[in-house]
Amino acid sequence: MKDSVLADTSVWIEFFKQRSETGDKLSELIIKNTVWSCGIVIFEIVQGVKTEHEKAKLLATLLALPYIEMTQSLWQRAGELSSSLKKKGLNLPLSDVFIAAICLEHNLPIFTLDKHFAQVPGVKVYAF
Repeated sequence: MKDSVLADTSVWIEFFKQRSETGDKLSELIIKNTVWSCGIVIFEIVQGVKTEHEKAKLLATLLALPYIEMTQSLWQRAGELSSSLKKKGLNLPLSDVFIAAICLEHNLPIFTLDKHFAQVPGVKVYAF
């Protein structure tokens, strides 16, 4: 997983827009085979599709990527992370807690536009 990233939903939204700097960078990373996916990101993206054609296009891209399963130990880590963050007054969306736990477990930077990931201890935010 060296030099790889986990792409967050916010970055995928940019990727599927016509042209954006963030989307172009994600495209470059996909070509280099350094982008990973996970179930919660796929879920968030698919729930927002408007047409079957759009869904097919999205899934063709997402399902071709290396994939990280949400294991029992990851569920536990996510719960512990959420509890720890809440004690510090940080209330991340549940989906982002899962994503942060995956990044921590697999030592992957998160490629995201969401600023709150930078507040999670140990999570590295990918910058370009």
